[in-house]
Amino acid sequence: MPSLKMPTRDYGLMRKMKTLTALNEDISLEYPAFDNILVAVRKMVRETAFDICEMPITTYLCAKGFGNPMTAIPVFLTRNFHHGAIFHDTGSGIRDPKDLEGKTVGVNRGYTVTTGVWARHVLATEHGVDLEQIRWAATDDEHVAEFVPPANADYDYTGRDMAALFKSGDIVAAIGAIPSAPTTVQPLIPNAVEAGFASYRKTGIFPVNHTVVVRDELLETYPTLATELFAALKASKDAYLSTLDRNGGDLSAEDKLTVRLERGVDGDPFPYGVNSNRKALEALTQTAFDQHITPKRFSMEELFAQGTLDLDG
Repeated sequence: MPSLKMPTRDYGLMRKMKTLTALNEDISLEYPAFDNILVAVRKMVRETAFDICEMPITTYLCAKGFGNPMTAIPVFLTRNFHHGAIFHDTGSGIRDPKDLEGKTVGVNRGYTVTTGVWARHVLATEHGVDLEQIRWAATDDEHVAEFVPPANADYDYTGRDMAALFKSGDIVAAIGAIPSAPTTVQPLIPNAVEAGFASYRKTGIFPVNHTVVVRDELLETYPTLATELFAALKASKDAYLSTLDRNGGDLSAEDKLTVRLERGVDGDPFPYGVNSNRKALEALTQTAFDQHITPKRFSMEELFAQGTLDLDG
C-alpha cells in the first residue's frame, strides 16, 4: 500500500481529514508538518516533492503554464475578499485607486502571490485602474522559478521591508500584509469588508485562494483518487462547519473569518466544486492571463482532475 504525503496547514477544515491514515484499501496518507506551508509549496512546484499538496491557486496556474505535472481538485482551503489588502500612504496624495497609475506600489512577496492578483483584479475591474501604468515592487522571489515577470514588475526591492519602503518614500501604496506599518499607511478602499461583500452580491465572485494539487502520475495510476480525495475533504469540511460554535466567545481567528464569510455571502463559506465557484474561477483565469502570469486563459477541464468537474461540495 503506497503512503501518499500530503502537506497542508492545520485548518479546521482539515481537522477530520488529518485523522485519516488511509484513503481506501490501496492508499494510506501522511501529513508532513511545516511551520510555513509555503516552504512545502515551493518544494512541490520546484521539485514535485510531494504526492498531494496545498497550493495557492495562482502559484498552481503559473506552474501549469510551465507544464508542471500536477492537477488540482476543486477544493479551496482558504478564501477571502481582498479589498482590504490595498494600502496607501495618506500623506502621499493618493486618494482614489486611479491615483495609483504612474506610481510604485509594493507587493508583499512575489508578483504572482494570490492576494496580490486578486487585489489587482479589484483595482482593474471595480475601479478602472490601468495595471500596466503601475510599477509593481515585489519584495520576494516567485514560487515558480521559471516565471518571467512582466516589464512593470520590479524585483530590485526583493528582501526589503514593506514598512521601511513606505518610510523611505520608495513606495506610496502596497498590496498584501504590512507588519509594523507606519500610522500614515491606511486601507485605500473604505469599509473594505462590506465592499467585498457588496462586490460578491453584484458579481457572484467569491475569491478562492488555496487549492489542493495531486501529482499527475498518481491520478493516472489510481483513477478514483481525485474523487475519493474530494469526498474525504468535503466530509472534513462538513464536520468542521457542523461543530463550529458561531456564537462562542473563544473563537480562533480562522473561526471568526469563517463566521464572517458565512454571514457575508449568506451561505457556505467554503463551497467546493467547479460549478459552485465557476464565476470566481473564470474571473481568476482571465485575470491571471491579463496580468501576464499565464500564457493563456486555462479552461476548467485543463485545471481540474477528470471526474471532479461535476462534483459539488
